Amino acid sequence: MRIALDGIPLNQPLTGVGHYTVELARALAAGSPHDRFEIVSPLSFIPLPELSLSNLQLVKASVNVFTRRWWTVGLPGYVQRESLDIFHGTNFEVPLWRKCPTVLTIHDLSMLLFPAVHEKHRTRRARRRLPVMARAADMIITPGESVREEVCERLQVEPSKVVAIPEAPRDLFRPLPQTETLETRERLGIADDFLLFVGTIEPRKNLPTLVRAFSEVVANGNRSLQLVLAGRTGWLNSDLFELIRGSGVSDRIKLTGYLCDEDLRSLYSSCRLFVYPSLYEGFGLPPLEAMACGAPAIVSRIPSIMAVTGDAACLVSPENTVEMAQSVVELLNDEAKRRQLSAAGIQRSSQFSWRRTAELTRDVYREAMDRFSKAN
Repeated sequence: MRIALDGIPLNQPLTGVGHYTVELARALAAGSPHDRFEIVSPLSFIPLPELSLSNLQLVKASVNVFTRRWWTVGLPGYVQRESLDIFHGTNFEVPLWRKCPTVLTIHDLSMLLFPAVHEKHRTRRARRRLPVMARAADMIITPGESVREEVCERLQVEPSKVVAIPEAPRDLFRPLPQTETLETRERLGIADDFLLFVGTIEPRKNLPTLVRAFSEVVANGNRSLQLVLAGRTGWLNSDLFELIRGSGVSDRIKLTGYLCDEDLRSLYSSCRLFVYPSLYEGFGLPPLEAMACGAPAIVSRIPSIMAVTGDAACLVSPENTVEMAQSVVELLNDEAKRRQLSAAGIQRSSQFSWRRTAELTRDVYREAMDRFSKAN
């Protein structure tokens, strides 16, 4: 078979959807050596690590004034011309003309459920296009049961068409000895004692609550502690930056910007605590990556993250500053509990693998092909 995945998420530094696309494509190709896989995009790809699989390639499709309308003209034409057997839209979109079976991954519904934390033009587009894409796809994948239920209810999709398939931490993320983290921390100006958050700096991540909780922790005597916010700057952040400037602890807060995986591994492996206060997630890869590196984790008590972390993380109400600060202080003062969470996190993260994700995804491909053939 010849299978294509959407490569548009790979035209900028990789975040969640980009990593999902690359890791899934690699695992699919490794598990199905007789099938051909391609990641196709009308845009140029950023430099990526070597894919190193003979049956997986990056394809930059040529477009002109007509075919640059990718989803309505360019991609349907490409699918037909190249005789693709299936197309997987890994980033919320599939071709609107049905030239082959299609699978759509919907990572979350935050733009529909929490429009105030996104830019207005993006929420308008999501309201218009997501229902159309959900109807167009033969099958839909979500990263967890909570998003699956939201998709069925909010987009009115029949439950048999939607399958929850968990994601996984990348193989790189495993514990690193403290001595091997020094170079990264010194280069970034990060002290020995620090709390870590990883993710795009945007309102849904609820960082104002974390900053306020951190201020309380420092005020209660932890004056050597740093808060490290690692991730690219997203949108609607003026209130957060103003809060940091007026917090009285701005000199203890470090925004690193986007970091490569090797730097993230060093920070995951050396932080005192990893804190993830997000208000809403489809899955939540950073907590799983952090736990894979042995970081004791404090995470939001919300269904999607609880399903990922299980009993291996400390749960807090994402909007309760006092509870978050108290949990941080208690864990900082309890080395035995931190060690327990670290071991539990490593064990929990080992239960997720991209090989298993790919196996379940292949099952969805077969179902999509069956549905397509019956409809045509």
